[in-house]
Amino acid sequence: MTTKAPGVSMWGLQISCHELTLFQSPEEGWQLYTSAQAPDGKCICTAVIPAQSTCSRDGRSRELRQLMGKVQNVSQSMEVLELRTYRDLQYVRSMETLMRSLDARLRAADGSLSAKSFQELKDRMSELLPLSSVLEQYKADTRTIVRLREEVRNLSSSLAAIQEEMGAYGYEDLQRRVMALEARLHACAQKLGCGKLTGVSNPITVRAMGSRFGSWMTDTMAPSADSRVWYMDGYYKGRRVLEFRTLGDFIKGQNFIQHLLPQPWAGTGHVVYNGSLFYNKYQSNVVVKYHFRSRSVLVQRSLPGAGYNNTFPYSWGGFSDMDFMVDESGLWAVYTTNQNAGNIVVSRLDPHTLEVVRSWDTGYPKRSAGEAFMICGVLYVTNSHLAGAKVYFAYFTNTSSYEYTDVPFHNQYSHISMLDYNPRERALYTWNNGHQVLYNVTLFHVISTAGDP
Repeated sequence: MTTKAPGVSMWGLQISCHELTLFQSPEEGWQLYTSAQAPDGKCICTAVIPAQSTCSRDGRSRELRQLMGKVQNVSQSMEVLELRTYRDLQYVRSMETLMRSLDARLRAADGSLSAKSFQELKDRMSELLPLSSVLEQYKADTRTIVRLREEVRNLSSSLAAIQEEMGAYGYEDLQRRVMALEARLHACAQKLGCGKLTGVSNPITVRAMGSRFGSWMTDTMAPSADSRVWYMDGYYKGRRVLEFRTLGDFIKGQNFIQHLLPQPWAGTGHVVYNGSLFYNKYQSNVVVKYHFRSRSVLVQRSLPGAGYNNTFPYSWGGFSDMDFMVDESGLWAVYTTNQNAGNIVVSRLDPHTLEVVRSWDTGYPKRSAGEAFMICGVLYVTNSHLAGAKVYFAYFTNTSSYEYTDVPFHNQYSHISMLDYNPRERALYTWNNGHQVLYNVTLFHVISTAGDP
């Protein structure tokens, strides 16, 4: 006798015991529940499948699940966008208040101010006047985000209802709406959150832990409630990844679990993106995507022609041939090939298949670079990993052009072996001589207003 548990469906399967081959599938959630041998010699088994009994052979169900995943990613991306632009919106509101205050003082002056004071107020107003159109545009963009959020909520409800009924009604329309939302969200993120790097703050030391080389990071696509921190000490042959529940736990060294990677890593250019760790397999040019929740490798693929094993590292060495990054537009790999004569190549990767979508030859020699990071599709390169380093070179993938820059930052502990940008927090994560350090960044962006070309 088999009891049906709430929320799951159970099937009794009668097959010969020696023919039984049933295992758990991470994608479908199949599990062997019970098994026993009947008097006639047959094996009676109960299989537990997901509550929504959607078999993998059902193509429509698979497509619905994929759409649900896309909508969830859109929702998470909107959270990231709101977090990243919060400070900008606060600044804009404070500027609006200042403009109103100055305007009120000018109107109330009516001859009570000296000519000099009156002229100073007028000059200040003239400086702020160009911001008026930007203020209005920010308000309009905020309303756009609210509308996008409502569309995502409605679309999620529609998908959930269809998935529950297991019907196909309205599927094509939903697919079009998902694609349109993704496009609009990407455009909104580029408009509100992106800009040219103009400044790096003073360092904020979070903790001193581990050896001279290593990496630490948070998930660039996680919702705001997820503040987990991952920690990987060393630059070669390591397999141990510590996952801390929060940043506070990381600082205190408590509440963590350990992941043991099936294949060792090389370098410190790892990144966590949407629940998975992307890293370079030791002594190879293979990219590995390791999923934390299932504790399994989802996919691995060679990066065509990429140097490895200290063939083309950064100036500090450390098997740093391959460096993975995430910015506002997705997953990137920075490396070098013999064909590119040791110059930095930056490639956009498909995060699901790890295939190269497009590549650019920057013309900058990788051995002359201290470290590098991506912001808004722009690769920024430092000229050293030691004291006195600065952001020296920028390559723009949207125009396939470059420029030399001069953005200093304080290298407090004099040996950076990991430098990565987190678009969710608009901050640089660094590993500096056994210290885990954060830098805030300043981005300058021009918002086009109505009537602009």
